[in-house]
Amino acid sequence: MKKKAARTGDSPSPLAGKGKGEASRTAPASPGRERSASRINRHKGNYTWSGIQTESYKPKGGSWLDIARNVLIGNQGETARFHFRYFEIAPGGFSSLELHRHEHVVVCIRGRGKVRMGSKRYTLGYLDTAYIAPDTAHQLSNPFHEPFGFFCVVNARRDKPKPVK
Repeated sequence: MKKKAARTGDSPSPLAGKGKGEASRTAPASPGRERSASRINRHKGNYTWSGIQTESYKPKGGSWLDIARNVLIGNQGETARFHFRYFEIAPGGFSSLELHRHEHVVVCIRGRGKVRMGSKRYTLGYLDTAYIAPDTAHQLSNPFHEPFGFFCVVNARRDKPKPVK
């Protein structure tokens, strides 16, 4: 019997057979760049993921309240040009009012929240998506009685936010 030539995509996935385990093998690195291993961060329930630590939103002392951050992609050696994070704002909480040259994409996945973009304010619900353009003053807040959780995608290389008064 004649053997078929392998087609692109016919090789087993690096994650095949890994089950509930975490990392797989390391992808080939381009010259001069180190890459992290491919991995799966399993959702553990209650908007937490295996291998991901909940962090403070920013250093203490800023003009923000009751917000936590989980960096899913972006702080474990990935070479992606973006960072993918999950933020959660407790009822009554809010992010800092700021602007910067980088853009944001925000996707609500838990509860409801408010987003201020420039002088306009909008309510976000499940799977509503906001694009925050560069140099747009913005703030996310939760005036509701349940947690407001959202994914946020930003450029991996980004400028430091400037507070807006």
